[in-house]
Amino acid sequence: VTLQESGGGLVQAGGSLRLSCKAVGIITSVFNSNTVAWYRQAPGKQRELVASIIGGRSSSTNYADSVKGRATISRDSSRKTVYLQMVSLKPEDTAVYSCNFEEIGKWGQGTQVTVAS
Repeated sequence: VTLQESGGGLVQAGGSLRLSCKAVGIITSVFNSNTVAWYRQAPGKQRELVASIIGGRSSSTNYADSVKGRATISRDSSRKTVYLQMVSLKPEDTAVYSCNFEEIGKWGQGTQVTVAS
């Protein structure tokens, strides 16, 4: 199983982005059962949990206080992709964003998000 992230880039403050984390080589049941989280790490800072979506029927979501109300995490089983939609971006959102499938212990390579003021 590999995780392919995309959607990062340079955006002006106040703009929006949708990050994608596509799981390749995973069967649907494993995809659906995994809790998936997006993390970010800015230069010189510790990695921060941004959002997570619980595996299984619950699919409940959790968000860091820093992005609550501005971020939405979602899962598309047909595409085996987890998304992180972010709006009203701020310069402090600048970081490398990585997805993680907890139960199978997989990480993506990361995608850079840069928010210009």
